[in-house]
Amino acid sequence: MKRATLMCALLLAACNGRQSPLIGSDHIDGDSIPNALTDTPGDTDRGKIVFLQREQGHCVLCHVVSELDVAFQGNIGPDLSQVGARLSPAQIRLRIVDYQILSPGTLMPSYYRIHDLYQVQDDYLGETILTAQQVEDLVAYLSQTAEDANEHE
Repeated sequence: MKRATLMCALLLAACNGRQSPLIGSDHIDGDSIPNALTDTPGDTDRGKIVFLQREQGHCVLCHVVSELDVAFQGNIGPDLSQVGARLSPAQIRLRIVDYQILSPGTLMPSYYRIHDLYQVQDDYLGETILTAQQVEDLVAYLSQTAEDANEHE
């Protein structure tokens, strides 16, 4: 019985790296994903929570947004204070979903990917880090960062 359980575990682990992508090449246009992942529009307030909370995206660990009153914002990734002025929502969406597509080997996590992942805890096999709605909420929040930065000047 132990051997059968071990074989099942090994097969599941091996199959994890071969799951189909949630976002296929037909969803990507250049450096963007033009279509939203949900029918419900993203919400900037929920997106800010995704950005901040450890249990969600915890983007503030690596990035800074100047309008946030949060200690210890990160400096590993780029400053996102005006990312909405530099990138379209579609470009922001691809970077959140799977930045590995644009920059293989990047430290940026792929927040909406289940294929080709390794060393994933059993409880999270086949799960994305963020839901499609959380991605859209984060896109909405980051898209309006340029407006927020201009208001605080």
